[in-house]
Amino acid sequence: MNRRNYQRELEQIIAGHQKKGEVPRLLLHSCCGPCSSYVMEYLSQYFSITLFYYNPNIYPPEEYKKRAKEQAGLVERQPHAYPVTFLEGTYDPDRFFQAAKGHEKDPEGGERCFHCYELRLREAAEAAKAGGYDYFTTTLSISPLKNAEKLNEIGERIGAEYGVSYLPSDFKKKGGYQRSVELSREYDLYRQNYCGCVYSRREDSTDLLDTPVHLR
Repeated sequence: MNRRNYQRELEQIIAGHQKKGEVPRLLLHSCCGPCSSYVMEYLSQYFSITLFYYNPNIYPPEEYKKRAKEQAGLVERQPHAYPVTFLEGTYDPDRFFQAAKGHEKDPEGGERCFHCYELRLREAAEAAKAGGYDYFTTTLSISPLKNAEKLNEIGERIGAEYGVSYLPSDFKKKGGYQRSVELSREYDLYRQNYCGCVYSRREDSTDLLDTPVHLR
């Protein structure tokens, strides 16, 4: 079976709307400022965007606040063809720990990450449904370390549940990741050295191997 080309599918959707002179409304879930930089630059040429910052996986709270502030600031500083507004979701780490329960020892990029994708995409779909958006999607596929096929599979399934179209994407394609690195340098963005959760931080920092994680 041939693998889907999500970038080509996205371009076909964009071309269809352009032909009709339409500017659809997109709820764009973002994981961080660096990852969103290229995605906003690219998609704001074709969509009116609300950037939805929902990441209860991020640990510790100080790290969450730092990334949220950086993201909100980038939305203000970066020029966009069509409007981009910022919306911050609720920071509730217990929701992530519940989603990750039983998968604490999974390797980075495994089942625990897929549960995390689902948690964040489901919240984005709910927000998109409530706000009457035409599409929702996520910046996560820009990372070479993220599974774009799994992200699209989860997003499309959840979109079907909520009745909101998931915008197919693999933003690392066509030099997207490299452009995000360039923009991060241009805007002097804080680039974190771990994905966000305590488990990914443990893998990056040997001094955190015994860090306790508590569920309420």
